[in-house]
Amino acid sequence: MSEAATLPRPGNHRRLPLPWQVGLGLVAWVALYAALGPLSRWLAHTVLRASATTHFGSALEFFIFDTPKVLMLLTLIVFGVGVIRSFFTPEKTRAILAGRKESVGNVMAAGLGVVTPFCSCSAVPLFIGFLTAGVPLGVTFSFLISAPMINEIALALLFGLFGWKVAALYVGTGLVIAIVSGWVIGRLRMERHVEPWVYTAISEAGYDAPSLGWDLRLRMGLEAVQDIVGKVWPYVLVGIAVGAAIHGWVPENFMARIMGKGAWWSVPLAVLIGVPMYSNAAGIIPVVQALLGKGAALGTVLAFMMAVIGLSLPETIILRKVLRPRLIAVFLGVVSVGIIVVGYLFNWLI
Repeated sequence: MSEAATLPRPGNHRRLPLPWQVGLGLVAWVALYAALGPLSRWLAHTVLRASATTHFGSALEFFIFDTPKVLMLLTLIVFGVGVIRSFFTPEKTRAILAGRKESVGNVMAAGLGVVTPFCSCSAVPLFIGFLTAGVPLGVTFSFLISAPMINEIALALLFGLFGWKVAALYVGTGLVIAIVSGWVIGRLRMERHVEPWVYTAISEAGYDAPSLGWDLRLRMGLEAVQDIVGKVWPYVLVGIAVGAAIHGWVPENFMARIMGKGAWWSVPLAVLIGVPMYSNAAGIIPVVQALLGKGAALGTVLAFMMAVIGLSLPETIILRKVLRPRLIAVFLGVVSVGIIVVGYLFNWLI
C-alpha cells in the first residue's frame, strides 16, 4: 500500500453529530452568560477606564452588558422556539390556542407568559414564533404583554415590601391587562398590519411534524436563529444604545418629584416616562426602591415599573421588523391605558 493511500483525504474528517455540537454550544453559552457581569465591568472600568461613578461609565457598562445578554437570549430562545415548532404544524398549534374561543386563548397565552421569565426583548422571538405558527394576533399579544410584566422578581419585591395582598393584586391586574389588551387588539382585526414576511413563514411551514428526526429538528432551530436574529440584531443594538443613554443620564430625583400621589397627572406622566426606558425587573428594582424612599406614590411607581419592563423602547424597535407602525401604536396605546388604570387603582386602594 502506498504512503499516499494511508494519508487522510480532505473532507474525510468526521464531524461530531449535530446533537453533540448543539450540546457543547449550550455549555459554552451558559459559561459565557454567567461571565457577562464581571466581564462587562472589567471591560468598561478597567480596559476602557470609564469610572463607575460617572454617567458615562454607568451607561457604558449597561451597554456592554446588555448587548451580548439580549443577543444571547434572543439566539437561545429563537433556537428553542424553532425546535419546539418542529413538533407542531400550524394546524396543531392553532388547535391548542386558537381552536377554542379566542378569549380562552388569551387567558392561556397570558398564563404562559407568567411562567416564562423573559424580559420584553427576549419575549419577542416567542411572539414571532407564535405568529409564524398561525396563532391569532390578539392571543400572541396577550403573551407578549404578560411575559415581561409579571415575573418572579417583581413579585418577590412587592411581597417583601408590602405583603401578599399587594403582590397578588399586582399579578391579578397584570394578567387582566394582558388578557384584555390582547382581546381588544384581536377584535380590531389588524392582521394586515403584520409584515408580509411573517405570513410567508406561515405558508412555508408545510412539514409533517411527527416524522422529523432530531437532526432535522435541530437544524430547523439553527435556521430560525439565522433567519430571525439575522433580521433583528441591528434593531437590538440601536434600542440598547438608546436605553443605555437613558439609564446613565436620567436623574432619579427628577422622577421622584413628579410621582407624588396628589397630582392627578402623575400616573400617566410616569407611564409616558417609563415607556422609552429599557430595563428588566431586576434592573428597575433599585430605581423603584429609591423612588418609594423619596416619597413617590406606590401606584405611580408600579405604573412606571410596568411601563419600563412591559413597554420598552428596544422591544418596540424589534417589533418594527414584524409589525407596521399603526399596529405598534395600537399595542402601546392599549397597554398604556391598562397600566394607567392599574396605577390609579393602587393609589386609590393603598
